[in-house]
Amino acid sequence: MRVNTTLDRIKKDVESYVGEKVRLKANKGRKKTFVKEGVLEQTYPSIFVVKFDGNQDAVRRVSYSYSDILTETVELTVCRENRKIKCS
Repeated sequence: MRVNTTLDRIKKDVESYVGEKVRLKANKGRKKTFVKEGVLEQTYPSIFVVKFDGNQDAVRRVSYSYSDILTETVELTVCRENRKIKCS
């Protein structure tokens, strides 16, 4: 029950920053990390989507679950406030 309330809190935090510029840091395993800045585009019941603008017409979208933030596989930082959205 406690995990559900934590995930709900994370989801509400993420939803409040839709449209904001964010820095995404994701652990890809074997000491590899992915760090990129983009826009928090959309939230869904189980996932959120971040859009990265590439060169010219290239647009890349990635999605992660809220449990990725809970397990610290993904770290989401709002660039405007430099605030990390994750459970404490």
